[in-house]
Amino acid sequence: MGRLLALSLLGIALALLGERFLALRNRLKASREVESVDLPNCHLIKGIGLYSLSCVATEFYVTRAQELAGEEAGAEDIDILPNGLAFFSVGLKCPSLHSFAPDKPGGILMMDLNEENPRALELRISRGFNLALFNPHGISTFIDSDDTVYLFVVNHPEFKNTVEIFKFEEEENSLLHLKTIKHELLPSVNDIIAVGPEHFYATNDHYFSDPFLKYLETYLNLHWTNVVYYSPNEVKVVAEGFDSANGINISPDKKFIYVADILAHEIHVLEKHPNMNLTQLKVLKLDTLVDNLSIDPSSGDVLVGCHPNGQKLFVYDPKNPPSSEVLRIQNILSEKPTVTTVYANNGSVLQGSSVASVYDKKLLIGTLYHRALYCEL
Repeated sequence: MGRLLALSLLGIALALLGERFLALRNRLKASREVESVDLPNCHLIKGIGLYSLSCVATEFYVTRAQELAGEEAGAEDIDILPNGLAFFSVGLKCPSLHSFAPDKPGGILMMDLNEENPRALELRISRGFNLALFNPHGISTFIDSDDTVYLFVVNHPEFKNTVEIFKFEEEENSLLHLKTIKHELLPSVNDIIAVGPEHFYATNDHYFSDPFLKYLETYLNLHWTNVVYYSPNEVKVVAEGFDSANGINISPDKKFIYVADILAHEIHVLEKHPNMNLTQLKVLKLDTLVDNLSIDPSSGDVLVGCHPNGQKLFVYDPKNPPSSEVLRIQNILSEKPTVTTVYANNGSVLQGSSVASVYDKKLLIGTLYHRALYCEL
């Protein structure tokens, strides 16, 4: 009798594991392929994959450029200032993701989109900041009343979780490190949107920080991830129940927060209140894994870097690489937003698109670990 019970329990457990496995394949869009949607005026960005020298070529940066020659580092997130200066976070390392340069630290690059032939230059970072452990992820900029530009960077030194705040010094093409933020409510930070000099919303893409528990959480689809509001005086969870909260951004009028739930294939529209709490207004379902979100400053449209087949990101095959996809969402607050495909590629040009940002009819598309694309619309 005992043996029969044990076999029955084992059968139930295996059935549940099989069901969870099939559900995970569906969440990863394992069988989805894309048809190419090309843009006519595109080229790969020089400096992504080969760190370019900044204007002040110190010995350290010369060595970095030589070491990284020919290696693709990706541009996981991109943020563009109103004056056309674009910032890239490059070189993200993650235990579950492929990397073409696994032993090289990350960096922040900048490109001036007002130039006729813009190229990406690496920004120097002030002394005292541990560049060897720099592992940048999501980024966001904030401009205060004095026109001072602050750069917020999600960082994973030794796969831990911090938020770094820098002051951008344009004349020197450099970043002055101001502060490192750690907090128990930020155990697995993915992306960030700055709303003040030391204030931000951040997404946690997992509840746990341990890699095995992260995998188990994803496998079991626990919906334990959240959005956290941080200020020097108050830190609190302001939205929760996401499968895997990822990209985050804010509407042009600062009244709404947009959150990408990557494994649920959803974008959540949340209303922001004076006390910084958020309440859900609507959910937009999509047929792809939605990563970082950007706002078109001229129209308010939401641009989304997407992964049409997420399984290829985690099981990398150079003969069958992950695809790229960029969506534009018009009138996201309406009952029926318009969703169009701006760009799609099977991986032959761009693998694993994670972000798309636009400025003055110029489109930048970044990837998790591959290249970055510059297009004139």
